[in-house]
Amino acid sequence: MYIYDKNKLKSVIHNLNKGRVLVIGDFAIDEMIYGQTHRISREAPVLILKHTHTNIILGGASNAAHNISTLNSGKVAAIGLYGDDYHGPVLLNALNEASIDTSYMIKDPSRVTTTKTRISGSSTQSVTQQVVRIDREVNSFISSEIESKVIDNIRKIASNFDAILLSDYNIGMMTPAVIEESIKIGKENGLIVAVDAQEKLGRFKGATVMTPNQPDSEKTLGYMITDHDVLMKAGKDLLNKTSSDMMLITRGSEGMILFENDGTISSVPAFNKTDVFDVTGAGDTVVGSFTLALCAGAKGAEAVFIGNLAASIVVKHFGCATTTINELDENLEKLDMRNLSLKA
Repeated sequence: MYIYDKNKLKSVIHNLNKGRVLVIGDFAIDEMIYGQTHRISREAPVLILKHTHTNIILGGASNAAHNISTLNSGKVAAIGLYGDDYHGPVLLNALNEASIDTSYMIKDPSRVTTTKTRISGSSTQSVTQQVVRIDREVNSFISSEIESKVIDNIRKIASNFDAILLSDYNIGMMTPAVIEESIKIGKENGLIVAVDAQEKLGRFKGATVMTPNQPDSEKTLGYMITDHDVLMKAGKDLLNKTSSDMMLITRGSEGMILFENDGTISSVPAFNKTDVFDVTGAGDTVVGSFTLALCAGAKGAEAVFIGNLAASIVVKHFGCATTTINELDENLEKLDMRNLSLKA
């Protein structure tokens, strides 16, 4: 059983802004279009909305980079793709506004900029409700030409960072060669290599840490995690399948559990089970804060605590949210540490 030292945790939190992270992955935006109900169209029996405003929210790997940027004061760069289309500059502008370096983003004219457009309407007597969602994305693997550019960019700048985060949303960026070279280059430069992927976790062999949720873990394992004994087996099986140093399985209201290849197992309960509004993007928060904690010199058990604390904050907000060092500090102070410990 690991007993926490609040002063040590505070020290880790205050040093989260020192880690420099290169995020490689499937960058995307959520375009939120809002309008007031106006009338029924004469052309067809459909509702006409009078546009009020549009919000652009960073999604996919963009949200992972955004979470890191708010914690490390913008010491983060992005390597991903955008299309030769209207939403390309919108994505780049949103990333730049979040203090994310876009110098090594790559334009791919053969693909669209990954965008999820949600159109929502309201009236003076109703709450805002989503009317329709439009997805723009290409799921096939990137071309060999684009793949070479991606790998070249990784080689150019990897040495400037302390960690690489591979953020895979199954939109085609993570080819076998991109994965292999990213991990290889990371190891050559002594970097932490973190992976947040939704399926086929065995593709990412040799990473420092992987952070799948339980359903995604089960997809790779081919069996359901039904009890504590099966969970223990699952963690060991995932470590073997991926040859990674650490496997962090996030389990929603059941908290998180970290398996390390030296046999250490640490679990922590969810800090916030009652004030949950939206879990969207919480996985990006976990992997970002966990990675920065490792960069700050935290042990695995301490990094789990930081990741769990960050997730407990962002789920209180709608959509892809982020947190800050000050918020982490304030929420740590509110926790009763007397009966809190990590246990296997």
